[in-house]
Amino acid sequence: MSLDIPPYQKNFASDNNSGVHPEILKAIESVNIGHAPAYGGDPVTEQGQEVFKKHFGNNIDVYFVFNGTASNVISLKSLLKSYESVICSDTSHLNIDECGAPEAIGGFKLITVSTRDGKLSLKEIEKKYIRLGDQHYSQPRAISLTQPTELGTVYTAGEIESITKWAHERNMFVHIDGARFANAVYTLKTDFKKLSSDLGVDVLSLGGTKNGLLFGEAIVFFNSELSEEFKFVRKQSMQLPSKMRFLAAQFHAYLSTDLWYRIAKNSCDRAQELAQKLKELPEVKITQPVQSNGVFAEFPRTWIKPLKEKYFFYIWNEETFEARWMCSFDTLSEDVEAFVGEMKKLRVQS
Repeated sequence: MSLDIPPYQKNFASDNNSGVHPEILKAIESVNIGHAPAYGGDPVTEQGQEVFKKHFGNNIDVYFVFNGTASNVISLKSLLKSYESVICSDTSHLNIDECGAPEAIGGFKLITVSTRDGKLSLKEIEKKYIRLGDQHYSQPRAISLTQPTELGTVYTAGEIESITKWAHERNMFVHIDGARFANAVYTLKTDFKKLSSDLGVDVLSLGGTKNGLLFGEAIVFFNSELSEEFKFVRKQSMQLPSKMRFLAAQFHAYLSTDLWYRIAKNSCDRAQELAQKLKELPEVKITQPVQSNGVFAEFPRTWIKPLKEKYFFYIWNEETFEARWMCSFDTLSEDVEAFVGEMKKLRVQS
């Protein structure tokens, strides 16, 4: 029986909306042969974990999980006691889009910092590092950075290094929510290791789903002592895939060649292209630096409904009607041109 699938149109709503990269689908199909030990006891999972060492160094532990919420929450849960807290941006996915999972599943408290561009500054972090030893106050124990941020901005290597140095001097951990981490690597013209372990990061949640994978994220610990008991945390948190080879094969395909680079390049380049074309429209104001695969902008509210009928997207800020447009591995220059063309039509009509 075949599915009755409607004709999906590309949109700029989210890189979660795109399909699966053809090379990832081939990788999944290639391991769909016969039987293999479950729960990661197979050679494909081992190879999938090993390929991470090519990019992050040898002294790492890698764990595959189903989704981004879990990769953020349970990696931090493994580092914290229930009376400890995590300092993060007010716009972070941890704070806005995890449906309270840090508190409900992780068992830890979030201490949020108000940010203009999504990036935590050391000055603002220091303001939240208070009441140490006070039994009435949740004790700050970790800092979570989003790279790139939810506003599409990117931390420089120097900014991350300063924060990790400050944190480690106070016996704190540094976690990175890297749902789009490869985009930051591409933008900064660096590599994975130089932007993570070399800077003192303790644990990274490396995204897959927003980067052309069917499903799955990877948690990378840069200190094996921190992950000694993580396998139990993952299982208890219902994030241990039984047929793990299908998840591992995706990451192997993603990282064993330059596929990660090609996906990041197209996503980021199309966003830059979109930003440049929008500058032709004086009614459109780009509100954040375009450093990843997202463009944030304000434009006439009367354009929103007719534009959404052609290309779905999200209004990021309901108060200012600031929109967010995201590009993906399969976004084409023609898609960008057509989208801006619709805006130009609306400009003429108004």
